[in-house]
Amino acid sequence: MSNHNIRVQQLILILGILLFAGKVLAYWLTHSVAILTDALESTVNVVTGLTGLYSLYVSARPRDHNHPYGHGKIELISASFEGALISLAGVMIIYEAVRGLSTPREIHQLDLGIGILALSALLNYLAGQWSIRTGKKNHSLALIASGKHLQSDTYTTAGIIIGLFAVKWTGISQLDSVIAIALALYIIYEGILILRQSIGGIMDEADTVLLKDLVGVLNQNRRSNWIDLHNLRVIKYGQILHLDCHLTLPWYFNVREAHREIDQLDQLVRSNFPQSLEMFVHTDDCRPPLACAICPKQDCEQRQQDQRQRLKWTLENITLNQRHQYDPAFPPGLGENTAPPAP
Repeated sequence: MSNHNIRVQQLILILGILLFAGKVLAYWLTHSVAILTDALESTVNVVTGLTGLYSLYVSARPRDHNHPYGHGKIELISASFEGALISLAGVMIIYEAVRGLSTPREIHQLDLGIGILALSALLNYLAGQWSIRTGKKNHSLALIASGKHLQSDTYTTAGIIIGLFAVKWTGISQLDSVIAIALALYIIYEGILILRQSIGGIMDEADTVLLKDLVGVLNQNRRSNWIDLHNLRVIKYGQILHLDCHLTLPWYFNVREAHREIDQLDQLVRSNFPQSLEMFVHTDDCRPPLACAICPKQDCEQRQQDQRQRLKWTLENITLNQRHQYDPAFPPGLGENTAPPAP
């Protein structure tokens, strides 16, 4: 999987260099400031392609003494660098476009310039779509960021083509600068989004989408011996998911029986989240009679009271570092307990 990611990034880098050369040729032929800004934006493609390739190479290294959790975080650093460069490219485009407004240049050979840009836009979009699809499949933020960058470059190029057509039809050369400014604002926005996502990953920000999916799987496949689950945390290290949780089991289980339940939980998560996974489960013993009120294990010979509520795990209560127990606010019988656990 890691080698495949590296090969994809290598091809993206080669494509970026070729398209940059094509846009420089288009600028030399047309003298269009919009094409110049598009070429400047393509220099970022080359730089980010190099950083993305390096990050994938480093993240593929196995764990070592100095990096016990692996090298996956380098992908987040690469993506943050890429997001910053995307935003910087947007600022550069605005600067050059404003200069084009104040000192408009005569534009030549528009048809040839438009043809070169159209071909580069198509290739960029296809490459970006491929990179994003591969990145999502292999859980690589570096490839996803590269793909989004390529697609944002496609939208920029498409807008510049529209501006050049407008220049051709109206004869107003300032129009290509106006279009370039509008699309530069969009590029800055995309860069900020990538930067925000990567910084969140570096700070181990909770992935609420992933957590909600995981909670749904746990609720649908809950075993009767799993009396409670809490203090659930998921951290991403590149392509590796690191999961911690506390699992409450019947107090009379021996070590072998408890380990069997942990294996069942591990297999359940791995079957639904196919990326590389490291799971660390701390087992707690149940505490009768309070735990009996929410315990779904009906064949328990040590039960001291009937089950009174069906505990439903939610994103809010499963992540707290507290055991769940019966909530008297709910009426007798089997009700959905979605309230936070008692202290």
